[in-house]
Amino acid sequence: MQDLKTELIEYFLNTSSFKHDPINKFRLSSGVQSDFYVDCKTVVADPIALAKIGEYSFEKVKSLKFDCIGGLEIGAIAIAAIISHYGWQHEQKWPNFVVRKQAKGHGLGKKIEGIVRLGAKALIVDDVLTSGGSILQAVDVARQVGLIVDHALVIVDRQEQDGERNLAKEGVKLISLLTIKDFQSIERLTPALSI
Repeated sequence: MQDLKTELIEYFLNTSSFKHDPINKFRLSSGVQSDFYVDCKTVVADPIALAKIGEYSFEKVKSLKFDCIGGLEIGAIAIAAIISHYGWQHEQKWPNFVVRKQAKGHGLGKKIEGIVRLGAKALIVDDVLTSGGSILQAVDVARQVGLIVDHALVIVDRQEQDGERNLAKEGVKLISLLTIKDFQSIERLTPALSI
């Protein structure tokens, strides 16, 4: 799996989806300033990188018992779909679902779209973990509709703002493909990547 990790980091760098600027810094959605910016929406737009995410994710979760995969819009959509697809290629049937940030204003007024079954075990996915707010929002909705959630997978754990601990408090164990430390270990990031 080390090769998959290295390849995925390379895709982040080659698509300029990871930036390091300790001088100007980046404002995160939480309002906190950081030396690092992780843009998973750009990296998943690359079909080869997305395939690598599917393959690496499958390796990380194949021993878990779960019935479906989903998470909060927009970040989780491509991730859930590629893991579901990769699982299907390996004789796993993991349908996926999307949690809306707000309930649909028409039709059935759903907060969750896709294939869900009462009592099914769900793997929640997201692109980046900082404080864990997006994942916990998805976990809450999933549990409200009768899904059982005890694991979440992210592409990158920023290892800031107690994200993993916040998930653990709600009974959710974190699985991450990469961490900020993985990027920091790359020699060419020192002192900084140009942006």
